[in-house]
Amino acid sequence: MTFQDIFKSSFLENMTSVSLLDMAIAIVLAFGLGMFIFQVYQKTFTGVMYSSSFGVTLVALTMITTVVILAVTSNVVLSLGMVGALSIVRFRTAIKEPLDIAFLFWSIAVGIVLAAGLIPLAVAGSVCIGLILMVFVNRKSCLNPYVLVLRCADSASEEAARACLESCVRRCVVKSKTVQAGQVELNLEIRMKGDSTDFVNTLAEMEGVHSAVLVSYNGDYLG
Repeated sequence: MTFQDIFKSSFLENMTSVSLLDMAIAIVLAFGLGMFIFQVYQKTFTGVMYSSSFGVTLVALTMITTVVILAVTSNVVLSLGMVGALSIVRFRTAIKEPLDIAFLFWSIAVGIVLAAGLIPLAVAGSVCIGLILMVFVNRKSCLNPYVLVLRCADSASEEAARACLESCVRRCVVKSKTVQAGQVELNLEIRMKGDSTDFVNTLAEMEGVHSAVLVSYNGDYLG
């Protein structure tokens, strides 16, 4: 085979470069694994607004990547042209959830591995990734952080309230502290031991404590 034979191609030769059986197997497996990624996304979604279109995008992205990689691996000239075409594509859709990036790369990676013929790796890798995501994302709500806004009259009542709080929760960290005349305001990040929030009433009834407000907090800052 010469250098010219490598780059010589025609439309009829390209039609037989990938067999129909290989295409059918790759596309069916891409659809199945894409649906699995979609189901994991539904089970692990923790954002505010659920987007069903993003889940459909994960399925489509897996299949599209498989088709593209099949075409690229079957023809050297096409692979060079595909690199040039994809280099000018710009995606400007904002990703609001950091975990969504992992699902996008997961779909692309599965499509590439399937098109390369590494079916056991694609299946086993997807199952392992899905299980890990479901274990770490769907943790008990008592492990999620909360923000407690505590307003006290003076430093003495502040120390008493913090001592009571530390005995009722798993972890307590001061995030900010504001001192004014006759008032001390604390913003504390806490990790509760269970689902009970009765300690908030106990804090509010303590002498020198003006108010105690518990706010659910998912650990992400808005910016």
